[in-house]
Amino acid sequence: MDDTQTDFSLLEQVADYYAESLTKPLNQAARDYLASRSLEDPRLWQRFKIGFSDRTLGLGIPQKNRNEGAQIRERLQAAGVYRDNGREHLRGCLVIPIRNAQGHIVQLYGRRIDPKTPKENRHLYLAKTLGGIFNADVLAARPVRPNNGDTPREIILCEAIFDALTFIAHGMENATCTFGTSHFTPELLEAIRAAKIESVKLAFDADVAGEKATESAATKLIGLGIECYQIKLPWGMDVNQYAVEQGPEALRQAVRSAQWIGSKSPQKPEVALFTNSPVAYPLAANLAASSAPVAATVAAAATVQTEEATKDEKVPIEPIPAAPATLTQRGEHHELQLGDRIYRAGGLDKNSSLEVMKITLRVSEPGGLMHIDSLDLYRDGERRKFIDRAAEETGLTKDLLKRDLGKLLLALEQSQEQRLAVSHTTGQDAATAMSIEDRHHADEFLKAPDLIGRIGRDFETCGVVGEGANRLVGYLACTSRLLRRPLAVIIQSTSAAGKSTLMEAVLALFPEEERIKYSAMTGQSLYYLGETNLKHKILAIVEEEGAEKASYALKLLQSEGELTIASTGKNAKTGQMETQTYHVEGPVMIFLTTTAIDIDEELQNRCLTLAVDESSSQTRRIHELQRASRTLAGIERGAAREAILRLHRNAQRLLESFPIWNPWVEQLTFTSERTRTRRDHEKYLTLIDTVTLLHQRQREKIQLPSGRTALVVTLSDIETANRLAPEVLGRSLDELPPQTRKLWDEIKCHAREATTATDWKHHHFTRRELREKIGWSVTQIRTHLERLHELEYILPRHGRNGVRFEYSLQLDPHQTQGPDQIGLIDVKSLQPVHSSVHPYAAHLTEQNPHLSAPDKTPVSGPSPLATGLCAPPDGLAETPIRHPESRIVA
Repeated sequence: MDDTQTDFSLLEQVADYYAESLTKPLNQAARDYLASRSLEDPRLWQRFKIGFSDRTLGLGIPQKNRNEGAQIRERLQAAGVYRDNGREHLRGCLVIPIRNAQGHIVQLYGRRIDPKTPKENRHLYLAKTLGGIFNADVLAARPVRPNNGDTPREIILCEAIFDALTFIAHGMENATCTFGTSHFTPELLEAIRAAKIESVKLAFDADVAGEKATESAATKLIGLGIECYQIKLPWGMDVNQYAVEQGPEALRQAVRSAQWIGSKSPQKPEVALFTNSPVAYPLAANLAASSAPVAATVAAAATVQTEEATKDEKVPIEPIPAAPATLTQRGEHHELQLGDRIYRAGGLDKNSSLEVMKITLRVSEPGGLMHIDSLDLYRDGERRKFIDRAAEETGLTKDLLKRDLGKLLLALEQSQEQRLAVSHTTGQDAATAMSIEDRHHADEFLKAPDLIGRIGRDFETCGVVGEGANRLVGYLACTSRLLRRPLAVIIQSTSAAGKSTLMEAVLALFPEEERIKYSAMTGQSLYYLGETNLKHKILAIVEEEGAEKASYALKLLQSEGELTIASTGKNAKTGQMETQTYHVEGPVMIFLTTTAIDIDEELQNRCLTLAVDESSSQTRRIHELQRASRTLAGIERGAAREAILRLHRNAQRLLESFPIWNPWVEQLTFTSERTRTRRDHEKYLTLIDTVTLLHQRQREKIQLPSGRTALVVTLSDIETANRLAPEVLGRSLDELPPQTRKLWDEIKCHAREATTATDWKHHHFTRRELREKIGWSVTQIRTHLERLHELEYILPRHGRNGVRFEYSLQLDPHQTQGPDQIGLIDVKSLQPVHSSVHPYAAHLTEQNPHLSAPDKTPVSGPSPLATGLCAPPDGLAETPIRHPESRIVA
């Protein structure tokens, strides 16, 4: 055995040892790192013999004071595995072997997993010449592809091994890589040439170094006659980061949408249709199958081409006559026949704006040859790519395909404009068009006199008990998406209390096309959603923490109603970097949930905060509902649920956007003690507008001088908003989070039972007493008691070091509750609006005569729902409205 073979064997044994080390329990951190990069599949580790250097390699080697041990260490040092000081070169690294064409390991790549390692020191190779090819199997030599429509040879070329592994892990096997931006080795370039690769998609990092490396690699590859494309990523990202944050489908879409860079194919003919060169397109073989007029036209064109072959100038060929361009829809596909060519487009209905036209397109010709690919017809680079590949596969000329795509684009564009126009004017997509019966039921629902009550009953049928005010506010907030400034909602509760259930219940009543739901969002994801994809939609994010990186964009979208970002990108025509502007139009209704006690103040003061009912009585109601769902009656209710959901969704599709005129707005009042009430006052007025918008089938419409139609607010709309506002807006003036407020109420109740108005200062209580009384966990009790201590509601007396925790009160629990903090006017006190003041106020005084009845309880002061002095609508009756403590506001 020669020395070279010995080194191969040695590196193979080292790689085997590192691969075994990766699976050891003590190296969980290395496996967690792979999982964080979406490379957690053990089959992937075994396939590429991924390992981990945990500094134990020397334990498997005889001691260096022995002859055998000294020799092995010398070989390891010569191979670069050991450094001169006797330490492992790749210690603390994930290790991936790199093999040559014969399958021998010639190099080891190491990736440090310690996050504190400087970026420039994270990538290591053995101290020897860089060689070998990662995933060399994709470049195995194959016969020359015959010109019969086989798939052309294509690879993805990445900047680093982890990027190539990412593609492979997500099913794109034809990926290999360079050794960083500056090491595109001659060995790799020669292997690509020898494998007769026809197309390379370059997936280098989206940064300055990556752009330079892309340009350099493309120059080398194009010089070999290889077509090059660039896989575009958001600036600052690499392939692995993009796949982790955006998901495998986004990565696949980025590959499909790769932008054409260029090609140089001297072997291909330059003539439009025929050539005297031995290399020719196979169209002539298909002429026999063509129609007689088409064959005659082609024959005439061939004659002209033959006669003029000796001339330097090219003679243009007349286009082949085509049948009229008629677009037909067959199921979910659209077909267009041009002459003897058939174009079939799928996925057009998934496009929600006129800015994109992403489809799956298939072109076929009479001989049975075809080409299919996914592309955005509005992107020049993707059209060029489709034309080039379709010409190779079908034998059709590029000029003919270019003309056909132009006709197809116009036909699909017209279809898409019509579909989106229907969606915009009726609030529904063509695919979800309502039947006459469904429209009638939805219209009758919107005209129901007790619409608010019906919504509450429908929530119960759909499986939501309690949460009367919360669920109605959520429903109204989602309806406000049609207003110029929609409401935003954040549901706050502890884990497992039901915040996600409440969100899902509300969203289920709204059309699928009107809501967009994410589990998490990256910092710039909102900017690239499409210009009108969010307009008048519901944007739901399951956990507020998942939107932390996008919080700035969410705030802007809520305040400004639009987003604009300037980003750098490459011009598809010139290839030069330029500033590109992305614009996202609002308005949008934002729906969030969170378990956090402290919410970002800038985000919170833009939202209505809903607190889930965590009482034991609510828990009992939920348990009863869960049991009832297993009964025969519960099964029947489950069947009725689908009908209710369809009814509400259709009703929402019928709602139109109107400006809202409130004749009493100048008489309304709201507290002005704090600066933040400037936003809360706007929320209150929007809540009134939303109630009117929901009742638009029952409200008077007036024609404004500008020609616009406006809805008129009624006193009952103001009354409904006033019932809800103290709970959802009163919290904005409360320094205690909702659940902390709940604990404080329980502490006061406990203290009032045990003390008098004079001795409350001597009252002590323990954590155990609170846990036993309200059933909260230790963590909940501790967290909220710490907040009460910080705000000087309570004072710790004992605790820690084995002593039980005791607290005393710093505020009088017998203190009576102060007046309503948000200062709403009694609806009964609103003065009639006369036509002399408002020319559009005719008949307004006759709209709600019942509101002026002498026994009507005013809504200012303590809430009627809280005191039980009046009977609220069904949808509001279950959750009593509590008011914040009066110690903050005068």
